Order: sequence, then C-alpha cells, then structure tokens
Amino acid sequence: MIADVDEAGLHVRVPRIMDVIRLGQDVDRNHAFAPVALERAYASVARFAEIIRLAGGVDRIHFVATSATRDASNREEFEDEVERLLGARPEVIPGTQEARLSFLGATSHLSAQQLRDKAPLLVVDLGGGSTEMVLGGTGEQASEVAQSISMNIGSVRMSERHLLSDPATAEQIAQAQDDIDGVLHDALRTVNLEKTRTLIGVSGTITTLSLAAQGEKVYSRELVDGVQVSIENAKKAADMILSLSTKDMESWPVIHPGRRDVIGGGVLVYSRLLTLVNALTRKAGHEITSYTASERGLLEGIILDAGRSMLASR
Repeated sequence: MIADVDEAGLHVRVPRIMDVIRLGQDVDRNHAFAPVALERAYASVARFAEIIRLAGGVDRIHFVATSATRDASNREEFEDEVERLLGARPEVIPGTQEARLSFLGATSHLSAQQLRDKAPLLVVDLGGGSTEMVLGGTGEQASEVAQSISMNIGSVRMSERHLLSDPATAEQIAQAQDDIDGVLHDALRTVNLEKTRTLIGVSGTITTLSLAAQGEKVYSRELVDGVQVSIENAKKAADMILSLSTKDMESWPVIHPGRRDVIGGGVLVYSRLLTLVNALTRKAGHEITSYTASERGLLEGIILDAGRSMLASR
C-alpha cells in the first residue's frame, strides 16, 4: 500500500496489493526459513519495488516483519536480500508492537467518540505464525491499548503442527483444540476478555471465514469490510472448512489458493477464541454474539504510525 498521512489520517494512493507467500513455512518445525519460502518472498519484494518505482514520489519505504522472522535463525539472510531488492531493511517488530499497530489500523476509520462508544474493543489479528489480541479504547487517548498479547498460535503454525491429514482427522483437530485452548487460557492472565464490548477480527483468515459464514463463494473486500458476523455462523463455517480437503476447496474460490492447506489451523484458532469470548462475556452479563470483520489491520497501522512519526519530526 502507498498512502499519504496527514493530521486527518490515512489517504490511500495505491490500494493494498497482497501476495500470499507463506514465509512461515516450516519455521515452527525447523526454526528457519525454507529456501522455497524465501524464493517466493524475494519475487514478491522485487514486484513491490517495481510498483513503488512506477508510483514515484514515495518519501519513505517501511518493511515490517513479524512472527516468522522473529523465530527464524536465518533471518539475517532474509533481511539482507530484502534490503538489496527494496532499499529498505526490514524492521522485525516484537509481538507487543505488532498488537499495538494492529489495533491502530483496525480502528483507524473510527472517530475518537466512536471508539469510546464501542470500548472496550477487542481486536484479534490472526496471522500465519501468531495471533494478537488487543483490548483498548478506554484510555485518555481513544486509540490507546490497555492490554495486549501475541500468542504463538497462527494458521500456518497450527496446521503444520497438528492438521497433517487432508482433510484433518477428528483426533488431529482435537489435539489442535487442546493446544489452542491452553494458550488462550494462559493469555487470560494478560488480557481480560470478559471486558470486551466490541469484537473486531482482522486478517485474511478471518475475512475469508466471514465471507464463508455468509455463504459467499468469491472473495470480495466490499462484501466483508465492516460486516457483522454472528459467532454461531462463523463457528459453523469453521467446521465446514475443516471438513474440506484442499481439492474440495477448489470449488470455493473465496479461499485463496495460497491458504488452502493452512486455513484449517487458522479457522480453528478463531473458532476457539470466539467460543471463549462468548462464554466469558455471557457470564459477565454482556454476551458478545457477533464480531465485526475488518479489512483494515496491521498494514494500515504500520503506515499510520510511520506517517505520524515523519510528521512529528518535521
């Protein structure tokens, strides 16, 4: 994405272009980037560098790397090649910063008053290697984060660790659920989910699941951004996706080809998280029965944060 940032916010010049490259392939198992994953990454970076060159007038290029790069022993090789291709060295951010930027991006279209009216907001960003949960909107600054955590349960990590059949067996799914539930319950010591009044889900896994929950067969940003999805329907859609083989998914173009063999792990993470949020808020007397799917997230947060930093330094 190429955008201008001013006091009023973010103004897109070149809309988001996304390549699903699976950089985290085998990182959970080998703690290093796979050569084929690096090849895909470099091809994508070279393409983006050309788009930036043709767009012209870009004052700053910011490349952010997250969970997979944090865990990879050969990350320096990756960082060196990206810098050579793009002219900017990747900034490998910690999970806490990733959570803050995801919250900033996911709520960027809301005014300060809208944020306060919906607070506390829980933003969930479900990636390939990690999932961030961020509770905020209650501080002096409307966009301020109150509690956050980055958990090592993402779509690629969970699929590669547990869902080894195609489709996954009931035993594999149960083992993955136990793993996810353990991480989520540990996370409750850091993020008080029962305080949630508004739930926002971002990332390709969640928006894909949300479209499937509405019975859509083709991916559409317009159909999913800002839509309310019932937790019940999302969980049914997650179960349906888990029952499909990668071959079956070919008849569901809503699922990007690059996600087909790992989306099961992602929808299972989100389904278990939705179950937990629903149970805790029901017990607290303000049951959350739906969430808002959002196309805005980490990328928008990165741009806003970088732009505001540049403005402050002038």
